[in-house]
Amino acid sequence: MAGGLVALLDDVAVLAKAAAASIDDIGAAAGKASIKAAGVVVDDTAVTPRYVHGFSPERELPIIRKIAIGSIRNKLLIILPVAMLLSQFLPQALPYLLIAGGLFLCYEGAEKVYEALTGGHHEEEATAAQKGPEFEKAMVGGAIRTDLILSAEIMVISLSSVEDEPFFTRLAVLVVVAILITILVYGVVALIVKMDDVGLSLAQRKSSFVRRVGRGLVTTMPRLMTVLTVVGIAAMLWVGGHILIVNVGEAGFHWPADRLHDLEHWFGELVHGGVGGVLSWTAGTVVSALVGLLVGAIVVLIMHLIPRRKKNAAAHH
Repeated sequence: MAGGLVALLDDVAVLAKAAAASIDDIGAAAGKASIKAAGVVVDDTAVTPRYVHGFSPERELPIIRKIAIGSIRNKLLIILPVAMLLSQFLPQALPYLLIAGGLFLCYEGAEKVYEALTGGHHEEEATAAQKGPEFEKAMVGGAIRTDLILSAEIMVISLSSVEDEPFFTRLAVLVVVAILITILVYGVVALIVKMDDVGLSLAQRKSSFVRRVGRGLVTTMPRLMTVLTVVGIAAMLWVGGHILIVNVGEAGFHWPADRLHDLEHWFGELVHGGVGGVLSWTAGTVVSALVGLLVGAIVVLIMHLIPRRKKNAAAHH
């Protein structure tokens, strides 16, 4: 009886070690997948604060909470089942899905550059609180739809990092990534959105030092939002361009990925050590962003300028 109990405990210990190793593997894979999707995460974080602009302070956090709940539903109930089915039964489709997502990111980034250069897309300033609950509902719905596209990118990019893993490891990694990324993105968004309110509160305190900190926060937050917007656009172009280059290679056309690899290797060899690695990464990032901008500009031309010319031609007739 005692021998049987010892054997059982040994089996439990072996299973516990295997489970711990599996959890470690899942954690490592989730970390790798999250890093690979970091560019899209930055974009997601940069986009969301716009959806609470103009609302009263007491509505900001409830709106962010609604968008976050919609985001986790997007990831776990829509994107996850589709991604797992494709990875299991049609893995050769993943590069083409990533190419489509890369094209979308390039288009979004290039469109924002185009709007910045032409001064377009200035929406009418109006107090969101005056527009009532229907407007809030519409804004939340729009944010969740945008999140669906960005979340799909995050999940597919993450999946591509673990596509050689067993089915349940892939499933666990995507669940972990979905939860962690949602908490990270909307936690940071909530912090950014409420930071100016924190600054206003601190600016009314008795301590002169605390007041200075509060005024500094109020002054800094608009600049931070501007920087975050620029970083988000750059991240879209870089990530979109890199996704295109790599996955066009995965689909069979290797020339762009080979040339990018050669360029990164050449810059890496210029200086030995860590500096060479930084140069290699910088060169690859700049080239990927330029490719993203070029491809995105072509898509913007197709989506905007050509239909506009047709519309103008029809108006003249």
